[in-house]
Amino acid sequence: MVKGTEIPGITTKTPEGVKGNGRAYKVLVVDDSMFVAKQIGQILTSEGFEIVATAGDGEEAVTKYKQLKDQIDLVTMDITMPKMDGVTALEKIIEFDPDAKVVMISALGRQDLVKKSLLLGAKNYIVKPLDRKKVLERVVSVLKS
Repeated sequence: MVKGTEIPGITTKTPEGVKGNGRAYKVLVVDDSMFVAKQIGQILTSEGFEIVATAGDGEEAVTKYKQLKDQIDLVTMDITMPKMDGVTALEKIIEFDPDAKVVMISALGRQDLVKKSLLLGAKNYIVKPLDRKKVLERVVSVLKS
């Protein structure tokens, strides 16, 4: 090896969750399962994203989105939750902010609700069980579109 040349390593790659200006993309994670919310959080923070807040149901999600709108770049939204489901919460968030970037998270076999969510304004969806690569691909594609 020639002295002074560096081999590009994995550490030179900019994390997916960091904008061009060096700031982290900020995410609101909405899921009634603490396990799933934690899993999404770990996947995203491992790539430099910042979890601004979490919500356990649709009502809480809408309230937190309205309070923190200027600090949120993206919302991950579970479809099936107590109090208010994710589809209704999505509708209320889009009504409040037509430019909101929401990625729905769905269990297998809920294509009807996924389709409805996309028609209502969701930008993409992720199917459980969560796959790290797919979560990052879909989230990044929505943020960069």
